[in-house]
Amino acid sequence: DDDGRPKRTGSLWTASAHIITAVIGSGVLSLAWAMAQLGWIAGPVVMLLFSFVTYYTSVLLAACYRTGNPDTGKRNYTYVDAVRSNLGELHVKLCGGIQYLNLFGVAIGYTIASAISMMAVERSNCFHAKGDDSPCKASSNPYMIAFGAVEILFSQIPDFDQIWWLSIVAAVMSFTYSAIGLGLGIAKVAENRKVKGSLTGISAGSITEAQKMWRSFQALGAIAFAYSYSMILIEIQ
Repeated sequence: DDDGRPKRTGSLWTASAHIITAVIGSGVLSLAWAMAQLGWIAGPVVMLLFSFVTYYTSVLLAACYRTGNPDTGKRNYTYVDAVRSNLGELHVKLCGGIQYLNLFGVAIGYTIASAISMMAVERSNCFHAKGDDSPCKASSNPYMIAFGAVEILFSQIPDFDQIWWLSIVAAVMSFTYSAIGLGLGIAKVAENRKVKGSLTGISAGSITEAQKMWRSFQALGAIAFAYSYSMILIEIQ
């Protein structure tokens, strides 16, 4: 390449697949619940706010991809490289620490989301087998341990991030489970013959004020988790 590194072989298609995979992550699965907690006013407002923050961050990171000349300047291959080139060595430790903390939190989020999903499958199978009145209790611990073990195994594969078809498969999966969620939502509206929900979300009358506050914060976290794309934008570039 123009800076002596191995020539980049990405294309518009592979970059698009990476972006789709990152944008439509498993975080979208909890957006319906988050909207139910926040209501039809705060829910869309918060989603628009987070989308604007993600858009602004993406534009900023894209501008930081090269230092100096936007066409011929030195490339920054990672987020930390961009910080070092634009803000200096002092900020590298601070911003790098925040990035790794963010990645750590997102990894925890994916682990919990996968465990909850597997528990839902297990309980659904139990209800079909034993009836809807069965308690059908399930533990998330085995699924979280299994998910962590698989992550450790995959992390040992050399150049795992360079496998081009991986994001194509993941992009197809992203569209698939988003379509399933949308289909379930449409089916539920058709079943109820109306769109449910309220302007302020689940009222404090049906739950305690502490529960309302806690669920609202959980909803904000779920929406933030769904917008976790920009932190890998430079790597995609």
